[in-house]
Amino acid sequence: MTHSMQGPARTRFAPSPTGWLHIGGARAALFSFLLARKTGGQFLLRIEDTDRKRYVPGSEEDLMEGLRWLGIHWDEGPDVGGPYGPYRQSQRAHLYRKYAEELVKKGHAYYCFCTPERLRRMRERQRKLGLPPRYDGHCRRLDPEEARKRVEAGEPHVVRFKAPREGTITGHDFIRGPITVANKDIDDYILLKSDGLPTYHLAVVVDDHLMRITHVLRGAEWLSTFPLHVHLYRAFGWEEPVWVHLSTFLKPSGKGKISKRDMEEIRKMGYAGVFIRDLREAGYLPEAINNWIALMGWSYDDRTEFFTMQDLIEKFSLERLKPSPAAVNFDKLDHFNGLHLRALSPEDLARRLVPFFHKAGYTHVTAEDLLPIVPLIQTRIHTLADAPRLAGFFFEEDIQHTPEAFEEFLVRHKKVKLDLATAYRALQKVYQRLQEVDPWNAENLEAALRALSEELGLKPRKLFSAVRVAVTGRGVSPPLFETLALLGKARTLRWLRQGLEVLAGMLASQTDASEAAPA
Repeated sequence: MTHSMQGPARTRFAPSPTGWLHIGGARAALFSFLLARKTGGQFLLRIEDTDRKRYVPGSEEDLMEGLRWLGIHWDEGPDVGGPYGPYRQSQRAHLYRKYAEELVKKGHAYYCFCTPERLRRMRERQRKLGLPPRYDGHCRRLDPEEARKRVEAGEPHVVRFKAPREGTITGHDFIRGPITVANKDIDDYILLKSDGLPTYHLAVVVDDHLMRITHVLRGAEWLSTFPLHVHLYRAFGWEEPVWVHLSTFLKPSGKGKISKRDMEEIRKMGYAGVFIRDLREAGYLPEAINNWIALMGWSYDDRTEFFTMQDLIEKFSLERLKPSPAAVNFDKLDHFNGLHLRALSPEDLARRLVPFFHKAGYTHVTAEDLLPIVPLIQTRIHTLADAPRLAGFFFEEDIQHTPEAFEEFLVRHKKVKLDLATAYRALQKVYQRLQEVDPWNAENLEAALRALSEELGLKPRKLFSAVRVAVTGRGVSPPLFETLALLGKARTLRWLRQGLEVLAGMLASQTDASEAAPA
């Protein structure tokens, strides 16, 4: 029996602080958040920190900061409190001991005193015999009264679930339907460790029940122990939540499940990776990441692809979730990031660009400084991190002109037979003509250079490209005339003069080389 789909949903995201927030965790949190908001319910954050051996310092802060940055805000949690706290499992140990003892009394669990050495020998025997690794039930056969006396005497022990040996167990997954497993294939999992802390299996069931969670949305990796969790709910006599095991993320190739171990290979392919902190640093927008991960495992229809957070809240439903695995397509992330970048207001984009300019060394730049530049680059950047590379020169008093930039320009125009001497003469004319432009604005600059292009018999694209390299020192920049207008007359002419000096040096070297060549 599961909760009705009607009424407000209480959902949760329950990460373990054993690593950084990644897109798999973020998607589980997002879907849980969307369902709670859609139904007028509550979304909880619970930190499952009982695995002290795998604890990573700083990971809890990373998880919380990553969620906040994505716009996934919780109603109850370790930092905001709530009526069902504490929301950190390490502070709830007394509850798990109580419920583990209840299972023992009901005959659904038992004390196990096997030493690590005995368990090691047992697994070694199973390996040699080709048997699956599982507990052999040695302590399951102990007299309960004898076992209790050993516990009271202080003998180290764990509490194991007493899995039935006959029949089957069927759990219902919302998007996969009924899942039936033979009881004989379920291990006697440890529920309470010898240090008194619970394993995930006991803690998650107890906490979800006590916190009144109505819908559990989690990764497909928990399907293997799903039957155990169903057993535990039924052993306690508790109503089960609606179970939803989300689709698996595959590698970009579509072959095999993606994992943290694949990160090096993914980065070699030129992608930022799957950790939210890396995507944020690479200049992706939270709106784009939410849009991207939402459509890996869910869809609204076969046409709509652009979603804001409010769109997702209004349109999300469990019925449209898909169980089939989804390949992680980073090109789609770039696509969505472009869509959301172009949807930002100039003021908002300027504000978001500031940290990236500061990181690139332009520490004096403000949002007000960037506002005039935003219209020139908004449709030309794929990420926020692209902006300083494309437009950082606006905040430099001097730039470094290099022969390499001109050589690259000449190679690109080789087919139209633009040589060094022709480019130099044309740019000298440009320098003279630009001195006459007044007032200095984009319209007048374009008119002057187009007229000069016709006089020189050069195609506008060819001349404008030469001007771009000669002024900015690079072959790619924002629109030329708007760029020159923003740079101002004095800086444009100074940089153009410096570019001409580099070209003159290249011509002199070319002449010297020609004269030195044998006849």
